[in-house]
Amino acid sequence: MFKRKECVAMLLAGGQGSRLYALTEKTAKPAVPFGGKYRIIDFPLSNCVNSGIDTVGVLTQYQPLVLNEYIGNGQPWDLDRSTGGVMVLPPYQGKNGAAWYKGTANAIYQNMNFIKRYDPEYVLILSGDHIYKMDYSEMIRYHKAHASECTIAVIDVPLSEASRFGIMDTEEDGRIVRFEEKPKHPKSTQASMGIYLFDRELLADYLQRDEETPGSQNDFGKNVIPRILADGIRMYAYRFSGYWKDVGTIKSLWDANMDLLGDKPVYDLSDQDFRVYSRTPALPPQFIGAGSVVHNSIISEGNNIYGTVENSVLFSGVTVEAGATVRNSVVMQGCVIERDAVVQYAILDAEVTVENGAVIGEEAEDGTPEIAVLGGGIHVDAGDRIKAGEILNAAEYRKRKAEGGERK
Repeated sequence: MFKRKECVAMLLAGGQGSRLYALTEKTAKPAVPFGGKYRIIDFPLSNCVNSGIDTVGVLTQYQPLVLNEYIGNGQPWDLDRSTGGVMVLPPYQGKNGAAWYKGTANAIYQNMNFIKRYDPEYVLILSGDHIYKMDYSEMIRYHKAHASECTIAVIDVPLSEASRFGIMDTEEDGRIVRFEEKPKHPKSTQASMGIYLFDRELLADYLQRDEETPGSQNDFGKNVIPRILADGIRMYAYRFSGYWKDVGTIKSLWDANMDLLGDKPVYDLSDQDFRVYSRTPALPPQFIGAGSVVHNSIISEGNNIYGTVENSVLFSGVTVEAGATVRNSVVMQGCVIERDAVVQYAILDAEVTVENGAVIGEEAEDGTPEIAVLGGGIHVDAGDRIKAGEILNAAEYRKRKAEGGERK
């Protein structure tokens, strides 16, 4: 017998993240490192804990090894509970066979038994690939106050970007009257954040209907939400005005990391009242050598800095040798930047070595940088050059070298 929960959260973490290219070649997008010590999934998991939600199902599918290992028993987020806690929910084989998750709605449908065992009144659907802090308990209170049966968290976006999102129109009291998924010509700037709060019975009903609909893409934004709206169900928009970033592209991931820097960062991780929790390695403190220069940067445990680091985010175990320069870049775990090498406007995945005198990336001439990206484990030869905007995994780098050097 399981203890009844008011709200169960279901965290969709199975996306491939193809627009992150080499960074998600062997890793699910929610497991991509962020901010010097975190992974993207830390943010919705921490939001749940800070909001009093202690039962979370994490739905995995694409390249789940790193993500599953990282979540473990949920202890870093205080989700190692005897009743509830966090549970990884991969696709599975039932008596009628096995099936991959066919869409966001189908993924939840396949895991309704997990939800039912806690008999919740509400089900919160979350995405595992956004950077933000939100108190979901406030959204639940809003949902109750408006007698809503489905509530969607929304944020105002520039009109030029609105076609990337589900866009809705609302009445003065917040009731949603129109919803379009990624419209070519958006009529509003109220964008869905991919955060849905449902009455449990309503969710179960409409997921069953969606499964029985021939040709459905089994997607919340494309199928389930429009159908609920068309049936006149009470659906409200919960407005969110804080920081929120969809880090689904190389540029947006780089931008979000840069937003952490400065005396007054766009996104401040130091809020002690709403902490972001993570699983961190047991490494010694960072060491800043004599003669080194560190300016406006995040330096993590286990770093050894002897060169110059400016406007950058360095993850654990990074070494920057004397004479080396890292500028306007994100350098992930265990990278080594050797003497006289330059890394600028770049993202380096874990365990990359940049040998003496190599140059990664280029200064932005017009103020709009193209970010160079190196996948995990690449060993850049001494004196080599990776141009602005180049994106290489280890195999591509070896092929590039065999073909005679720089990509044209």
